[in-house]
Amino acid sequence: MRYAEAMRTTISVSQPLLENAKRRATERGVTLSRVVEDALRNHLQKTRETAPRPFRLVTVRGKLVNPALDLDRTSALWTADDEAAYRRQ
Repeated sequence: MRYAEAMRTTISVSQPLLENAKRRATERGVTLSRVVEDALRNHLQKTRETAPRPFRLVTVRGKLVNPALDLDRTSALWTADDEAAYRRQ
């Protein structure tokens, strides 16, 4: 897929990477620009496909929830946890 309009830009790449890209272009019989464009397009497509799925918050109701517990006070959570551990011992 070629776009009708191309834009010229300057980028910096390491010498070994540039030599490898030039070698690949020669092997494929295409320009260096084509190799770079294809590699960038493939990378962007791969990145889009492997994006993490949206976070899903799982909530529970009923006996697992203590309505007297204030979730805005973390010290209360620590205390409740410590008391529950002490009762188990």
